Amino acid sequence: MFKILVVEDDRELNRSVCTFLGRNGYEAVGCLGANEAYDAMYGGTVFDLIISDIMMPGIDGFEFAETVRGLDSDIPILFMTARDDFAAKQRGFRIGIDDYMTKPIDLEELLLRIMALLRRARVATSHKLEIGSLTLDADEHTAYVGGEEISLTVREFNLLYKLLSYPKKAFTRSQLMDEFWDGETGSGPRTVDVYMTKLRQKFADCEDFEIVTVHGLGYKAVLK
Repeated sequence: MFKILVVEDDRELNRSVCTFLGRNGYEAVGCLGANEAYDAMYGGTVFDLIISDIMMPGIDGFEFAETVRGLDSDIPILFMTARDDFAAKQRGFRIGIDDYMTKPIDLEELLLRIMALLRRARVATSHKLEIGSLTLDADEHTAYVGGEEISLTVREFNLLYKLLSYPKKAFTRSQLMDEFWDGETGSGPRTVDVYMTKLRQKFADCEDFEIVTVHGLGYKAVLK
């Protein structure tokens, strides 16, 4: 059974989320603040995923997530917060969170996102992503189609790995720039278009996926 840590200072919401997750086959542990969460995490319980609010008394969600990410680079972190501003989202993703939901929370959507994050975490643990004839090896940063290696730069590999880890999920150009260009000067969002064109060319003969342009937004990978 997957264990989920819920860090939320609103007692009623914390209880509701934990109860809902329990009814859907997860073991949820609720904490009302970061210090309580640290005690739960380092008291012997191994969690598979963390859900955290941002605005909490004392240690806020940003500091909490940054501390956790410094100790564990793999555990999925989902922010569940009333903050809907881009600055908060940007800061969260730069710290290393994996997903972001704005309150009020739709519990059914939360469940879907948890399932996706846990699936992605299992892929990360195996260090390989296999889709039909395509294999992406995260340790070697190599891609193979039908056993034949496709030459990729590190950035091309990382972009493709990201898209294929979340099939059908659309990523904006800005999101991809923030994650893979890390504030490089001289690069604009349209730089992403150049990389997507290169990836499409290199995998033109692979029939297992397609990189789709989401007009007015960015890109997503669709499995065939």
